[in-house]
Amino acid sequence: MAYSEDHIALAAEYALGTLDAEERVQVEAMMSVDADFKAMVEAWEYRLGPLNQMVGSVEPPAELWDRIKAAIGHSGEQQAFSIPLAAAPPPEPPVAESGLSPESMRVVRFAKQTYVWKRLAVTSMAIAASLFAIIAVQLYQPDILPDTLRPKIRTQVVEVQAPPAPTPAQFVAVLQKDGGSPAFILTVDAGTKNFTVRRVAATPEPGRSYELWLVSDKLQKPRSLGVIGSKDFTVRPELAAYDTDIVNKATYAVTVEPEGGSPTGVATGPIVFTGKLIESVPPAPR
Repeated sequence: MAYSEDHIALAAEYALGTLDAEERVQVEAMMSVDADFKAMVEAWEYRLGPLNQMVGSVEPPAELWDRIKAAIGHSGEQQAFSIPLAAAPPPEPPVAESGLSPESMRVVRFAKQTYVWKRLAVTSMAIAASLFAIIAVQLYQPDILPDTLRPKIRTQVVEVQAPPAPTPAQFVAVLQKDGGSPAFILTVDAGTKNFTVRRVAATPEPGRSYELWLVSDKLQKPRSLGVIGSKDFTVRPELAAYDTDIVNKATYAVTVEPEGGSPTGVATGPIVFTGKLIESVPPAPR
């Protein structure tokens, strides 16, 4: 089985005895479940074992044994045994704990520092790769992320004001008799073809009604546009049924009919007022 550099370094440090308690527990747990990893640890122990032989043995001085014998009464006059107060021994250097020479310990410390920095670098690279992956998913596939990682949706309302509709042309006709005072004023909206009749000087006749007619040489006979009401303004839509050219060039006539208008659809009374449309307001430019 192939192992990463981190696993190999752990096995080597375990063989050297430089791991802390938590790391040793981790390695021993891996050895108990992974025979190959255990074999790798044992191989490192076999390789690093000769380092212990590089540490020379230290023989105690000869006078130390004499002092020991004198202290326990095996040599010379027996003296009362007393334990002298000794100062606390200085802390032993790491060499005594591991059994390695100072040169070997420097190599081990350097290897451990390298291992720690390598693990930090690998962790940093993993974190950076994860952040990059999250940002990429947020941009291209945000739906697969949990709600906490999805980018907040920003809604911006943009009000688009449509330009006002152009004002259509306005046409007006003065309905009068023989150039006299205006009896009615007819206004036509070129866009809707709705027309408005304003009463000016015409006086109502009891039992009679004024009726407006459209007279054109393109029509076989005059067409009724309805009765003009008794109020000051009468608005009607009947011109929408006719072509614009007919509307603009026709003559508009007013007759006096029985109350409610001509019963036959044909003018029965005399024509009292007439007029033609002229453009009073031009259409607004687009």
